[in-house]
Amino acid sequence: MKMARRCFFSSLFCLLAILPAFPQSPNQKLLVFAGTYTDKTDSKGIYAFDFDRSSGTLTPRGLAVATSNPSWLVIHPNGKWAYAANESGKQSTISAFSVDAKSARLTLLNQLPALGEDPCYLSFDKTGKFLFVANYTSGNVVVFPILPDGKLGEHTSAIKDSGVLGPNKERQEAPHAHWIEADTNNHLVFVADLGIDCILIYGFDPNTGKLVAPPFRVALAPGTGPRHAFLSPSDRVMYVLGELRSTVTICLPDAHQLFRATQAISTLPPDFKSRNDAAEIVVPASGSWFYTSNRGLDSIAVFDVRYQPMRLISTVSTGGKEPRHFAIDPTGRFLLAENQNSNSIVVFRIDPATGALSQVSTTEGVPSPVSLVFYPAQ
Repeated sequence: MKMARRCFFSSLFCLLAILPAFPQSPNQKLLVFAGTYTDKTDSKGIYAFDFDRSSGTLTPRGLAVATSNPSWLVIHPNGKWAYAANESGKQSTISAFSVDAKSARLTLLNQLPALGEDPCYLSFDKTGKFLFVANYTSGNVVVFPILPDGKLGEHTSAIKDSGVLGPNKERQEAPHAHWIEADTNNHLVFVADLGIDCILIYGFDPNTGKLVAPPFRVALAPGTGPRHAFLSPSDRVMYVLGELRSTVTICLPDAHQLFRATQAISTLPPDFKSRNDAAEIVVPASGSWFYTSNRGLDSIAVFDVRYQPMRLISTVSTGGKEPRHFAIDPTGRFLLAENQNSNSIVVFRIDPATGALSQVSTTEGVPSPVSLVFYPAQ
């Protein structure tokens, strides 16, 4: 417990879908890889695009690699390798690829069983030696070592989440791990579990790749359904996106220096009463505002943290259906949202003074896009 408290407030999560720390290209283009669902669509796997930072437009580069249901993508900090969660029920796998940025192609290195059903989130430990996996349907988290050649090795840890189930009988019938990240000191791993309305905090040994249970818990309001989270150690605030209630819960430290849920803010305008599932949360480097996506209202919600209490200031239509994921480019000037059910990627320009969004371009014909990562073009 004492070790966890010492580490807790020096924690810093990577931004969701953040660019790895390798050199920027001097030109105006960035390479983008988009993961898709291949079941019941025309998609073949992961697609590549050039993103022009001067105009905010995407140019298709074609299929980067054929692979089944690559619903979440990450690029290793060294820029040499990429990893995909192949979300296919009991046949789910995790794939490792080498990256050829010049040709915008990925080459399979190896593929291992996910050791769970429907992996939906991947991230790295702070050394880049381990890959974390959150398996949604089976409600477990797994750690794979990354070998010197980029391949995945035999797993070092696999733990099933446990806890009191939430009240939503349809969606909270079991634990459902949906997000996993390590802290800056690399001794704690945070997991958002939609089924049990908790952020779980496991101990982590970066030498062996072992997770330590039982975890600490940050309890959320029943029925929240935590999907993703973001922790800001400088502000000592954790933002937790609740998929089921379409809320952002603000968690602050208590007297024992452990987080407790305080304020919950809706991602929806007051007059919206239809079905909605919140999907993604991204906090830009400025920290003055943040964004979430709504599936149902089909919009990006803009929150301003300069006001106390924080508040929702606008929702901006994505011009399509089911914006499951979105990402901000490395310059912080553009937000790219993927409309899963209308096969499009929409680019918004971010106002640097207010965080407001204005639509710049739309790329149609991207089959079922659900994940997006940036890579500097060569």
